Amino acid sequence: MDYKKLCDVYEAVEATSKGLEKTRILSDFLSYIKDTPDTIYLLQGRVFGDYDPTELGLSEQLAVRIIAKTAGVRDDLVIEEFKKLGELGLAAEAILKKKKTQSALFSSKLTIDKVMKSLKKIPSLEGKGSIDQKIGVMSELLHSAEPVEAKYLIRTILGDLKIGAGSGIIRDAIVEYVFQPKDIAEKKAFAQEVQEAFDKVSDFSIVFEKAMKKKLSDIDLIPGRPVKVMLFPKAKDVLDAFEIIGRPAAFEYKYDGFRVMINKTGDGEIRIFTRRLDEVTRQFPDIVHAVQTRVKGKSFMIDAEAVGYKPKTGAYTPFQDISQRIRRKYGIEVMAKELPVELVVFDIIYYEGESLIASPFQKRRKLLEKIVSPLEKHIVLAEQLITDKDSEVEAFYEKALSLGQEGLMGKSLSAPYKPGARIGYAVKLKPEDNDFDLVITGAEWGTGKRAGWLTSFDVSCRGESGELLELGKVSTGLKEKKEEGLSFEDMTEKLKPITISSDGRTVKVKPEIVVTVQYQNIQKSPTYSSGYALRFPRIKLLRPDRGIEDIASVEDVEERVGEG
Repeated sequence: MDYKKLCDVYEAVEATSKGLEKTRILSDFLSYIKDTPDTIYLLQGRVFGDYDPTELGLSEQLAVRIIAKTAGVRDDLVIEEFKKLGELGLAAEAILKKKKTQSALFSSKLTIDKVMKSLKKIPSLEGKGSIDQKIGVMSELLHSAEPVEAKYLIRTILGDLKIGAGSGIIRDAIVEYVFQPKDIAEKKAFAQEVQEAFDKVSDFSIVFEKAMKKKLSDIDLIPGRPVKVMLFPKAKDVLDAFEIIGRPAAFEYKYDGFRVMINKTGDGEIRIFTRRLDEVTRQFPDIVHAVQTRVKGKSFMIDAEAVGYKPKTGAYTPFQDISQRIRRKYGIEVMAKELPVELVVFDIIYYEGESLIASPFQKRRKLLEKIVSPLEKHIVLAEQLITDKDSEVEAFYEKALSLGQEGLMGKSLSAPYKPGARIGYAVKLKPEDNDFDLVITGAEWGTGKRAGWLTSFDVSCRGESGELLELGKVSTGLKEKKEEGLSFEDMTEKLKPITISSDGRTVKVKPEIVVTVQYQNIQKSPTYSSGYALRFPRIKLLRPDRGIEDIASVEDVEERVGEG
């Protein structure tokens, strides 16, 4: 199939802001790729499945060189067009339009198969001369590309299609095309079925293929492949918690660490994934050792929390103190000694070839008690209380807080494990905080003594269709000196490589950096696309363990309007 056909779909989806219309357009297109389900990755602006950490490794600077080489112009001309249009995809389209009469361009039609094969080849190019090879591969594609195709090729390699079609819309498109639901109830039921399948494998290609064969139930957990973790809605108080999860129930400490899913494959390999599906095995040799020596079994998938502590005193530390380990590439062994973690295990979803997600929680916990040999400050089971009495939970809650934990998790004893779901099988209890996890979508360069740093940040929540909606700007909470904590310099270093476009002092960035933002209260505002604005916001924490699917939704925001 011609790549132009896919680009026409991109154009149509980008042209509408209506989620239902986007779904219809994508659903119609699925009929053309039913025999090549991998093509569905391109609808997300990806080349590999969500679970696959493989990156193309093409930066904005390389994209400039690719466009310049293809069009036979200087890099600065591309940069000038980039600044004028605010986005490299548009710059590529505009520059190639001007060169359209050159015989070297558009020598043959570009096919989707050619695009996929070429893009998949790029990550394998390593070593001396690999940069020039990558530029050559992309330049060859652009030579055959029409201007609109060039726009989306550049957007794809930069990881941002800008068409407003998140995973929720891809899921709904599969539902519409495959199942053709007759009413809203059927649509919701099929959407849940497709979502549950995706949450197990994080791969829309597999889900699409199995859905077409009406075999979604065949999809199961695969040790070694990341899975979406079960999520926990918040309960107002102990009584509310019991009303949601029933009596009696299990209550466990809510630890101030970061969520990890520990996988052991049949060949004995241990792999560690965060809740955003990033693999961090290499960064945590201490966790690998603890699991190898203290957990019995040939293959399993264990849900846990990595909690930092001070090596000298053993006192637990806030998540922020150990968060830097998640992205660490060098000096890993030294950092493991300076910032050690204790693995707190609280659930298991797969063991010795058998999926346990349909098993009741109480049974899964008993299995953990059999296979985990606790060793303090290495690996332990979550502190647990099973009760039906409010007073006992209140006392347990107070104890958790006094020990520096975040609060409690309440869990239904009979409930299954639902990957990716937040449906009330378990709840969290924690002191009321006026804060949200939000994603940074833009920033502004500072002036005066803060010149050279990005110092004001646009933060966004999730809309109903997965789109990102601005909730305000935040410019406080960061430090001016690195040694004092998370600084403006730190944030600038994180955002510069993911900058998509710039216009004077303002920049737009890929929505990858999640932060916890405190605020005084929320007010309605026509200024921001969410319809709301945070008053007196400040950045509290950087959350490298969380992704877009973990940030607050506009419904979460609406629930808190007037509070604070």
